[in-house]
Amino acid sequence: MSGVLIRGGRLVDPVNGVDEQLDLLLADGVVRAIGESAAAAASATAAGSGDAGEGIDATGQVVLPGLIDIHVHLRQPGFEYKETLASGLRAAASGGFTGVCPIPNTNPVSDTRPDMEFLRREARRLGLINLWPVGAVTIGQEGEQLTEFGELRKGGAVALSDDGHPIAQPAIMRRALEYSKKHQLPILVHGEELGLSDGGAMNEGPIATRLGLPGSPCAAESALIARDIEIAALAGGRVHFMHVSCARSVELIRRARQEGVPVTAETGPHYLHLTDEAVIGYRTNTKMYPPLRTSADVAAVRAGVADGTLGVVATDHAPHAAYEKAVEFDQAPNGITGLETAVPLMVRLIDEGVITWQQLALAMSSNPAQIIGVERGNLSLGAVADVTVIDPELQWTYDETTCHSRSQNSPFWGHSLTGRATHCLVAGRPVLRDCQVEARPAAAAEAVAG
Repeated sequence: MSGVLIRGGRLVDPVNGVDEQLDLLLADGVVRAIGESAAAAASATAAGSGDAGEGIDATGQVVLPGLIDIHVHLRQPGFEYKETLASGLRAAASGGFTGVCPIPNTNPVSDTRPDMEFLRREARRLGLINLWPVGAVTIGQEGEQLTEFGELRKGGAVALSDDGHPIAQPAIMRRALEYSKKHQLPILVHGEELGLSDGGAMNEGPIATRLGLPGSPCAAESALIARDIEIAALAGGRVHFMHVSCARSVELIRRARQEGVPVTAETGPHYLHLTDEAVIGYRTNTKMYPPLRTSADVAAVRAGVADGTLGVVATDHAPHAAYEKAVEFDQAPNGITGLETAVPLMVRLIDEGVITWQQLALAMSSNPAQIIGVERGNLSLGAVADVTVIDPELQWTYDETTCHSRSQNSPFWGHSLTGRATHCLVAGRPVLRDCQVEARPAAAAEAVAG
């Protein structure tokens, strides 16, 4: 099999402590050679087969282990008018992701083994990027009866979540953690104490008062996080807190990790840049849960990413149809799209000196892979050749000419952005080439969801 030689790029692999200009040869679905030996191996392969393979000139670009998003909403089945697996996976590939984990709040809820198998089968048919499904913690995400964790695992689930529906009963959460420990499945937690959020449309504070909108306090998030930290310390099992937005939450998670409680956490790119001031003007594309917070919260969340307290950055990609957002602010659904804007927002953090490329690779590749237990997130010799190439200087506009999602509910719609994935390879196979998602016939699709 001919290979792909990526030449002249800055290779960043935090697992192996690599950050330097090195060539990378991919062949037979794995990393075949690195550095000076890569070009020699590519030449030897070409001489033996008569096929020079493909070359990617990555000069001035950064070569990373393939990006993984462990928190996306792809809406299928049941909400295909917002997004489909096909459109969502194309958006992910366009954004630089080689793998995603769809959350199960579909219709019907993805809470059985056949649901997991359907998602993986459809991903294989599409032949784009890896898809690792997340199953529901409770049947129908109703918070009452646990799903069959073992069967979900057999179907391909890599984690469990009732995201969007916080598990209100502490006893249910305890049993879920005890049961999940046996099956080595992390529980992805939606941190919201409903009795405190109480229908809040945005962050509770002066801006909500000025706009006349009901507010949700940071305590609605941090109270449930504090509870589940205590339950995790009691029951074991692995808790992963999703979309962390508040300074108090970061403080609680940092302390728990220092004390050895088995918790990890994520935030989203939007919580690293936007505050509740973005809501001024009643822009429904700034409505999400948890809501955008204050500048002090943004600073704390940034610090949490920088020091590893928030070890993952995930998009919480949540597409909605335009008409659903074209209503009064407090009536609009929560959520924004994020797969195609995550890379430039993280590049902006690097440019501002908040994080390094090593930290980006940890937060968007290596750590996600470790949490969901897949053998990805590194560029070791023999590793699966999932690779993302990013041009940190490329300027582009996020609009209808560059968007692959079915929905455009993003606060960054129409913005000029800097930094973009130019190439993605899944098991050495290009799915994004020169910023263009590859058209791949279904009949030629390979099994990339395993």
